[in-house]
Amino acid sequence: MSSSSSAPALARTLRLPSLVLFGLAYLTPLIVLGIFGVIASETGGASASAYLIALIAMLFTANSYGRMARAFPVAGSAYTYVRRTIDGRVGFLVGWAIMLDYLFLPMVIWLIGGSYLQAQFPGVPMPVWILGFILVTTVLNIIGIKVADRANLVLMTFQILVIAFFVALSIADVVRGQGAAGLVNATPFFGTDAGFAGIAGGAAIAAYSFLGFDAVTTLTEETIEPRRTVPKAILLVALIGGGIFVVVSYVTQLVHPGGVFENSDAAAAEIALRIGGNLFGAVFLAALVIAQFTSGLAAQAAGSRLLFAMGRDGVLPRRFFGAVNARFHTPIFSILAIAVVGLIAMFMDVATSTSFINFGAFVAFIMVNLSVIVYWFRERRSGEALNPLLYLVAPVIGMVVIAVLLAQLDIHAITLGSIWLGIGVVVLAIVTRGFRRQPPELAVDNAE
Repeated sequence: MSSSSSAPALARTLRLPSLVLFGLAYLTPLIVLGIFGVIASETGGASASAYLIALIAMLFTANSYGRMARAFPVAGSAYTYVRRTIDGRVGFLVGWAIMLDYLFLPMVIWLIGGSYLQAQFPGVPMPVWILGFILVTTVLNIIGIKVADRANLVLMTFQILVIAFFVALSIADVVRGQGAAGLVNATPFFGTDAGFAGIAGGAAIAAYSFLGFDAVTTLTEETIEPRRTVPKAILLVALIGGGIFVVVSYVTQLVHPGGVFENSDAAAAEIALRIGGNLFGAVFLAALVIAQFTSGLAAQAAGSRLLFAMGRDGVLPRRFFGAVNARFHTPIFSILAIAVVGLIAMFMDVATSTSFINFGAFVAFIMVNLSVIVYWFRERRSGEALNPLLYLVAPVIGMVVIAVLLAQLDIHAITLGSIWLGIGVVVLAIVTRGFRRQPPELAVDNAE
């Protein structure tokens, strides 16, 4: 392991295409079909509007992540940005909050993947599938980000092909039933019985599909020319992912107008059987499982980089979390920590495990927007002229939008998230000796 007396270094190997691929893998484009029935039911058949509104909303926050990635090209994401612009203690709490997302999201992904496989092969116990997911993704992430990058390329290619076939089969189904004119229809945007409240609620759910566009910032120190590459990657991931979500939800809603299903959780699988028969239905199921594996690979990599950044700064045990393997140049212990947390999936269900991870993500989004505003005022005082639309107006809009989404989380998510933050306050009090000093940090600004 690298010595803790000097700043551990991650190897720079990633370019723009790899970062975009990583971000899309984290988003998991196929998730639009996985939760299609839920959003269509919520919006009364206006799922395309829900995703379009969510895309517009997320672009404001994506802009803020891009501004901060340009200013501070180091690992750590929201934790680093808030610590550098506002205060180290606030940054610690933001990092603690977003750990809800980064630590537990891989667990949820592996649990969902295991659930798909157990439904298909009921004779195999669920823990076997979960352990399989954890073992393979952990080994790939330990070997190195380039190996994980290559695996992402293969798996994402398959996932995109399945989405493309789903869209093509949906178009063919609509043309057979309604002719080519049926492809141009406002129903997927306005629904059959949609109201403003329903579409707004659906947009809040749809926004969850975008969680992870920010994850590319955790790979800043493994990126070539990060000040230029990372901001571009963030916006491209949000735009490409959002475009896929809108198009897929539009054509799927054309095949099945309205939001009434026998089982909204399995709506897309039923539609896949209808438009493509048993063969495509089986391929679609395989794609869902592969999508979970791909997303888990990216989520574990991102979470380990957050733990690495906090460990290197000394706010988590530096010898463990801040260590980089000398052979593979990866934060091996941080990767293993994510794997251990993933084992909890063997004792939980999907509903419980997903109830509070979005709380941390939304808190982080709000604080990153605030960081850009603080940064703009600070640089203005020092004589630096920054674009007020990008550094002031857009972040303010982003803060308001995310605050509205946060307020729409259910009471269980808010309660559990608040408890987690309370624990973070206690840990911070211990680390800073009663908040009297800043959390320890390491000088890593020079990441070029």
